[in-house]
Amino acid sequence: MTAELTRGQNHPLPGARLEIRVSAGTQVVAGATFGDENGTLHGADGVAHPGSPTLPGLEVSRQAAADHRLAVDLDAVPDAVHRVSVLLALPEAGRGPARFGAVAAPFVAVTHLDGDEVASYTITGLEAESAVVALELYRRQGAWKVRAVGQGYAGGLAELFADQKLPEAHRLAGTIHEAVAGGLARSVPAPPAAAPAHRPDHGSAPRSGGPDGAVPPGSPYDPQGAHAPNPQTPGAPGQRGAPQPYPGGPDSPDGPGEPVTAGQPSAPAGAGPIDYTHPRRQTAAPPPPPPAAPPAEPGQPARPVAGDATGWSMEERLYNQVWGMFEDLARTTAAYRSAVDFADSRMEKELDQALSDPRNRIGGQGDAAREAARARYGQLVAQAREVLDRDVAQLVAEAEVVEPALPAAFARWDNPVWHAYRVPMEIPMALRLGDLHLPEADRVRIPMLVRLPLERGLWIDCGRAASLDGLPADSHEMRRAGLETAVAHAARLLAVYPAGEFTVHVIDPAGSGAQALAPLVRGGVLAAPPAQGAAGAADVLARLTQRVDLVQMALRGGAPDALPPGLDTSQHLLIVNDFPHGFDDRAVNQLRYLADEGPAVGVHLMMVADREESAGFGPLLDPLWRSLLRLTPVADDHLADPWVGHAWTYEPPLVPPGSQVLEQVLAQVAAARRSWGR
Repeated sequence: MTAELTRGQNHPLPGARLEIRVSAGTQVVAGATFGDENGTLHGADGVAHPGSPTLPGLEVSRQAAADHRLAVDLDAVPDAVHRVSVLLALPEAGRGPARFGAVAAPFVAVTHLDGDEVASYTITGLEAESAVVALELYRRQGAWKVRAVGQGYAGGLAELFADQKLPEAHRLAGTIHEAVAGGLARSVPAPPAAAPAHRPDHGSAPRSGGPDGAVPPGSPYDPQGAHAPNPQTPGAPGQRGAPQPYPGGPDSPDGPGEPVTAGQPSAPAGAGPIDYTHPRRQTAAPPPPPPAAPPAEPGQPARPVAGDATGWSMEERLYNQVWGMFEDLARTTAAYRSAVDFADSRMEKELDQALSDPRNRIGGQGDAAREAARARYGQLVAQAREVLDRDVAQLVAEAEVVEPALPAAFARWDNPVWHAYRVPMEIPMALRLGDLHLPEADRVRIPMLVRLPLERGLWIDCGRAASLDGLPADSHEMRRAGLETAVAHAARLLAVYPAGEFTVHVIDPAGSGAQALAPLVRGGVLAAPPAQGAAGAADVLARLTQRVDLVQMALRGGAPDALPPGLDTSQHLLIVNDFPHGFDDRAVNQLRYLADEGPAVGVHLMMVADREESAGFGPLLDPLWRSLLRLTPVADDHLADPWVGHAWTYEPPLVPPGSQVLEQVLAQVAAARRSWGR
């Protein structure tokens, strides 16, 4: 099955011998570059172009053309090469267009030698650019993957090579264009090509192309080849929660796009250069969301769709949609509270006026005025509640659609996506740390997503005052619940990182957390058994602080390659249980250092502690607590957003009682680490 990529997405490559096929609406120059781990191009001998078409494991076309086939043998690529960038450029010689915005969007596909597609990418959003990095083949943990790049350059090949740190960028760009100009001068124009037939293995179903729904030019589904105009896919208008009109679609102010007719002829030969500019072409970055579900009945709210937000990938769209739901709930709740406050102040003012008027003290006029004020108050509150209930119902419907579509990193532990869990090859953009809700809209649970890597450590507060309800019987139960919550967070972090790229350490001075830590210990995912006693805690803290010092010195000195060869470059998490028991002043200072300096170099801290029990250390610990994000093992309304000032109720991501999902996920993590030798 072909993976249709959008900008930034990646896909594993199943084999070493592949072809990269390019289709464009005009003649383009195809080339490739060899880069190191940082993507740096070290010389002109690392560029394959029409004047020098071969590199070890790679061969490109020798001339400019509308269709290209690049041969790739990844096993023959030198070990020092970590990135193979495929680039396209418009030739400077000839009568063709000078910018990609004037032609149909180029279509690039990675295929097997028999033509079966592995991944494809339609490069949309180009305007003034005359050169573009289309795809990138890169190594990751010994395997090759392809990433859709789509980075354009208005300055052409010279600017592209300069961006890859090539000293002789302008000279090499001139050499390539000279070679292309010579090839064009010797070439004979080809007669107009007949319409290609559909591929029998796919039928005639159209492929979804770029964000405007265009069929990729030159693809097997394009009945006109490179000369077919781009059809536009209609979108469903609506508010947030429904996609906006697609550019050039029937709901756009510019009117509908041009349809594709199977028998439409190409432009006649000898009529001069073909103008590929679409009369209503628009670009959008990032691509708009996919088409919505069938429209709702007239007068009804738009039907929610998962991924109905902007973004380069479905993961980013879901992330943006979740926080759009958060903003909507915050906004509608703020409006409701403001309306209630206004009704309160108005009723108080009317009651004061009624009491201050001497005429209302005789007979029943005063009682009538007070009843009228209360009736107006009730009417205003009821109207505000009706609006809130309408918005909450829409958010509930959206949450019911979005929650099942979330990837593992965004999903609750009871989501079925965990039963199909596989260790990822890429780090996700965010992680779910729990749920948020407001008392006025208790039916709506908003996932609490934080970006990765973590920018600050976590403090699991196991104090008795942490919860609103469901308080455990004593402080011992609260500490156990706090450590179980920490284990659930650590397991989720281990699950969303690639194998061997996240390491967990545990300090349990008194050994009181053995039962809660059992899933991590039995799963074999810890760097070492939980450290116990003052000596064990001191050893772990010394090693992690030394790692922070080494990485900081290397980065500040501009020499990241100077790190010791045996240094573990993965992200590290330190879980500290039962603090402050078993910790001296030196250990406390080391923890503060890790909390302040660690996140910037990949060392994160997770404290499981009751702040009241740490009061004996005085103000020494205040900076430590302020640098950590406070979470709780039970529901608590301690999180406030700076936007509208709501106090949000936080609920931790607990594993369902009796579920074995956490153990199953950790077993897969451990197996993946063993297979990679980590």
